[in-house]
Amino acid sequence: MTPPSPTLLALIPARGGSKSIPRKNVKLLGGFPLIAWSIAAGLQAKCRPRVVVSTDDEEIAAVAREYGAETPFMRPTEFAQDATLDLPVFQHALTWFGENEGWYPDLVIQLRPTSPFRPAGMVDKAVRILQTHPDAASVRGIVPSGQNPYKMWRADVNGPMTPLLDTDIPEAYNQPRQKLPPTYWQTGHIDAIRPGIIRQGSMSGPVIYPLHIDPKYTVDLDTLLDWDRAEWRLRDPEMNVVRPVDRYTGTQGKKGLPENIALVVFDFDGVMTDNTAWVDQNGLESVRVSRSDGMGVERLQKAGVPMMIFSSEPNPVVAARARKLDIPVVHGIGIGDKGTRLANLLAEKGIDPAQVVYVGNDLNDLPCFPLVGCAVAVADSHPAALAQADLILTQNGGHGAVRELCEMILARIS
Repeated sequence: MTPPSPTLLALIPARGGSKSIPRKNVKLLGGFPLIAWSIAAGLQAKCRPRVVVSTDDEEIAAVAREYGAETPFMRPTEFAQDATLDLPVFQHALTWFGENEGWYPDLVIQLRPTSPFRPAGMVDKAVRILQTHPDAASVRGIVPSGQNPYKMWRADVNGPMTPLLDTDIPEAYNQPRQKLPPTYWQTGHIDAIRPGIIRQGSMSGPVIYPLHIDPKYTVDLDTLLDWDRAEWRLRDPEMNVVRPVDRYTGTQGKKGLPENIALVVFDFDGVMTDNTAWVDQNGLESVRVSRSDGMGVERLQKAGVPMMIFSSEPNPVVAARARKLDIPVVHGIGIGDKGTRLANLLAEKGIDPAQVVYVGNDLNDLPCFPLVGCAVAVADSHPAALAQADLILTQNGGHGAVRELCEMILARIS
């Protein structure tokens, strides 16, 4: 493997005191800690920058190291406040490297964790622009602005309005959008800056070149609603973003739902139930299931998609639920045998594993995940299952997760 370039620093600022989304930088997004997405963008760039996380938080630092970043220093508390700007954070990092390692990077790249979705090549493009334009002090990612500032106003409480922008265009605020100059919004995806500019007291300098970014990658995680929207966007097969490397399997990249689905396999406990059970005085167990899930299964059956239940649970309640849903069941499988049993079953039935969807939630499901075309995890799965799943549902097991997947498949085949 080519070693990191000694001339490039990719710095990821990640303080621990997020207020809008507590513990934001280590919260799982698509099965990975948020900060892992920005680390992956740096590590997978062809220009091979040195990827460093600047944080004041020991947990964030530990997670960053697990996903391949360096944490050679802890950020001082005075540079980790709610109102702290980027500039002192980057000045601190450059000073630390100079004083402690005698290292002075030629270019600095900022990768903000709150803009995690980046297409392959974004980091390399930003660096290339800066390297090929000597007049450029920095490069900044931009997207077309959602609202045109030519149609914006300043307004006092008791006085008349005035246009936000002074322009030679007569009554620009009355013009159709197509006749107005295009405008752009800066995103948090990437900045590439010459370190001398940072030392002089600016994060951009006077000459800023643009890196144009497809708006579909624009996700800025400031609220929990933003987070839900980001999870939804990740389910779009057209979102070809740089993904973290799975720390359990060492693999990178996720698969979407197969184009043709030959079989959907459901685990039972924690998928069709909420993973709880009631036990009476005679030792008989009952579980909680969702009628909504049952409706989803029925709709998928009518669409002609084969399904089955595949469970380690030996309790008769599994077979009873399978009869109610009118789908085949294999249950009472040994805890460590699910992968082997699934592989043998698919071979016996002549089913192409690439056309199989498997839905699980816990460690005993993991051997099945790499065997199929798409491994799906319910929202409240074990962290290892979330990390290895190709698709993560927004609903918990027993609370509509099965229905959610059925509707996704129906929308795909309709």
